[in-house]
Amino acid sequence: MEERGAEKTKINLDAPWGMTWLDENHLLITQKSGQIFMVNTQNYSQTAIKHNIPSIQYGQGGMLDIISEENNVLVTCSIEKDGKHTTAIYHAELSGDSLINEKKIYEALPYIKSPYHFGSRLELKGDYLYASIGERGEGMIAQDPTNSIGTITRIHKNGDTPDDNPYVDNPNWLPEIYQIGVRNPQGMSLDPVSEDIFISNHGPKGGDFIGPVLAGTNYGWKQIGWGGTNYSGTKVGDGNAWEPGVLKPDFIWVPSIGVGGIKFYQGNAFPEWQNSLLVGSLKFEYLSVLHRQNNQFIEEKVIFKNEIGRVRDIEINSKGEIFLIADEFDSSLYVLRPN
Repeated sequence: MEERGAEKTKINLDAPWGMTWLDENHLLITQKSGQIFMVNTQNYSQTAIKHNIPSIQYGQGGMLDIISEENNVLVTCSIEKDGKHTTAIYHAELSGDSLINEKKIYEALPYIKSPYHFGSRLELKGDYLYASIGERGEGMIAQDPTNSIGTITRIHKNGDTPDDNPYVDNPNWLPEIYQIGVRNPQGMSLDPVSEDIFISNHGPKGGDFIGPVLAGTNYGWKQIGWGGTNYSGTKVGDGNAWEPGVLKPDFIWVPSIGVGGIKFYQGNAFPEWQNSLLVGSLKFEYLSVLHRQNNQFIEEKVIFKNEIGRVRDIEINSKGEIFLIADEFDSSLYVLRPN
């Protein structure tokens, strides 16, 4: 263990889910309940942001991830129609303490009557917006390219579909699909070394993984279980961890750790972690660092455990200090600084 502890701030949060830097000293933080807060990280004041995004807290869903560029804000959340739910993305503009001009730019189809596996993280790369969409507990639906359930989608920041998406000219595939075969990807981060986006993904009973988002690839769910089994103990598919033609993850946990938010580290506060991957565990309530050698993940070291609860999301400021939220009620914002 790296033997470092996280400092609790005076911020009050209940089941927070996503964070993004608005500027050098301000974070936007979502709560599953639908609330969004702006937090000043200099004096730890907390301002509620008004909005009209129709997020519905239902099962594992609610107000989920958030990402911003200046006053442009993108959020992902679960929404409801006719008693069913899906994951949707909204664009809005921040004006003072309010989001204005909210517009739904994407919804994963179909809507499904299930409280499980909404995903959902967002990541920007240039003008492209990547979003992780969970398979809603429906298994093999993640192998059906006529829907966007259990996929990584790629759209432009205004919601348009890029002309260079891998299946844009294939009438049998949805054009926004970039990658298929994921179960419940709840972490996403741009690798500063390879410039690939990486996801974390929940396996079933075993089989959590980290892997890249590569155009036109398939992680294989639910043909394969990445070394895990169904919760009943039965095999996933033929029981194979992976098969020919399926993208192999870069790092797999058996048993599962309940992998949550991830973030590639860049900063001066912890130079020994430079370009390594910070990983939050929901199940075992730890923050770890996945060290790399020759661009391969080789070793996981736990930084702290059982201190703040279920580590949900990770952000890093310009000093390299690490900000954390935990998916817990009566929680807070936490900061990891050098000793």
